[in-house]
Amino acid sequence: MQPKVNGMRVGRIHRGWYGMPLALLLGLVAPGVALARPDSTAMSCRDAAALVARQGAVVMATGPNTYDRYVSQIRYCAGGEDLKPEWVPTRDVRQCFIGYTCFIPSREGHPGH
Repeated sequence: MQPKVNGMRVGRIHRGWYGMPLALLLGLVAPGVALARPDSTAMSCRDAAALVARQGAVVMATGPNTYDRYVSQIRYCAGGEDLKPEWVPTRDVRQCFIGYTCFIPSREGHPGH
């Protein structure tokens, strides 16, 4: 027989309810942790390029309020996108080639950025 609280049966649903606030709290905290991204200006050119090559696709900051997604190959882009070579500032080089960004070509053949 199940116990009663205030005239209601206490079942598995009521006992499991305590885990929900914890799950919600973790769901709110975890995205804040995911916001940290590598910063090209704190890395050497070689390290920034190696990171993109190693991971295939990286969201990287290039300044205090700027960031983009850099890829090493076309396979990291969506269908219909092309590669655009990208140079970013690093700790030791003003314009360091680290890989590419994906873009949707316009009908005129110019980058869609």
